[in-house]
Amino acid sequence: MNVNKDLAPSEKLSHAVVRGMQEKKASNIVIMDLREVKNAIADFFVVCSGNSDTQLDAIADSVDEVVSKELHQDPWHQEGKNNKEWMLLDYVDVVAHIFKKDKREFYALENLWGDAKIETIDDGA
Repeated sequence: MNVNKDLAPSEKLSHAVVRGMQEKKASNIVIMDLREVKNAIADFFVVCSGNSDTQLDAIADSVDEVVSKELHQDPWHQEGKNNKEWMLLDYVDVVAHIFKKDKREFYALENLWGDAKIETIDDGA
């Protein structure tokens, strides 16, 4: 994914989040564009899966590190660091969701926000 200077700030942020996820081998990464969805709470959701508590922690830390380094932004809010089933990094316009696989299937955000444009990111495998 290349950095395009013509992208809106929230698009740049969503791409930085993806790079952070990819650094720690997150799987099934999708960018959900919510900008045209009525009553959406953010411009983008970026969703991924991880296999273990350790990987979820590593993915969250990597996203935080990449976004901070590239865009000088810190999350406005974080949740889930203790339960390790669904971690959330809220950057206001972009929300990163890092799930354990079974919890992702249970919550099915892609179905819940069915009107969103969804871009699937190649795992590179």
